Amino acid sequence: MTMRRMPKSSPLPSLSIRIDLDTGERIGPGKIQLLEHIRSCGSISAAGRAMKMSYKRAWDLVDDINRICKRTVVERWEGGKNGGGAMLTPFGASLIARYRKIEGSVGRAVRKELRALRAEIGI
Repeated sequence: MTMRRMPKSSPLPSLSIRIDLDTGERIGPGKIQLLEHIRSCGSISAAGRAMKMSYKRAWDLVDDINRICKRTVVERWEGGKNGGGAMLTPFGASLIARYRKIEGSVGRAVRKELRALRAEIGI
């Protein structure tokens, strides 16, 4: 008896979520990914390197996020003998969780339409 393999379906097109705030500011996948890297690396500069961005760009984005949220998202401390570092505040961790929850909810809501799009454009 031979078993027939079902053809593998190609992955669905991806969806990126960017939240446009009333102030004209935005929180999107890049800022959230930077926060996730800061959480895992314990450093703004290491997080920037992980995303192939300059140290200055990473710092500027952290300052933007803090300003946009009007709350501290990342706490940092200056170097010394053991170097500096950074960590997310509880609010920063909550911001990531909420963004990822929104992203997941939207993804589930549009899954059927993404499948239809994939079929229509033959990807």
